[in-house]
Amino acid sequence: MGIHRLNHAVLFVRNLERSIAFYRDVLGFRLIPMTPDNFRGAAFLQAPGSTNDHDLGLFELGAAAGPSGAGRTTVGLYHLAWEVDTLDELEATAQRLAEAGALSGSSDHGTTKSLYAHDPDGLEFEVVWLIPADQLDDTALAARKRIGRLDLAKEKQRYGGQTRGGVGISRAV
Repeated sequence: MGIHRLNHAVLFVRNLERSIAFYRDVLGFRLIPMTPDNFRGAAFLQAPGSTNDHDLGLFELGAAAGPSGAGRTTVGLYHLAWEVDTLDELEATAQRLAEAGALSGSSDHGTTKSLYAHDPDGLEFEVVWLIPADQLDDTALAARKRIGRLDLAKEKQRYGGQTRGGVGISRAV
């Protein structure tokens, strides 16, 4: 089996409309009209610039649903990671997440520059920019063994705000 990427994720949420608004207004996802007429409590969204049929499915459980215990009291998924094309986009995303009160941290993983945030139900996700393959060097590769503080201004100075990340790693050259 030749898996080559994640096509979509499906999340259980308490309030469908609240979750749609968050992913639409903060991350730019758009609602895809593909929910069957006889099925209530679900929505499908597509990330900006995506060629997937949909990138995110949301299924409503209702207000009585408890928080996820994954990683604390149960096994389960820790987080999803979405990739952006440029450091300028990562910076703009950080600002939107902070304004929404959803940004919980950031990290420099050497070859990847990451933001961490929580959706309205507390589900964690990551937004990441990857150093292009042709710009990887020994310093960036060695830094994968640690988690450092993300300095976006420094990274933009080094790689440029409009440099497309992931070229040769997550997308064809």
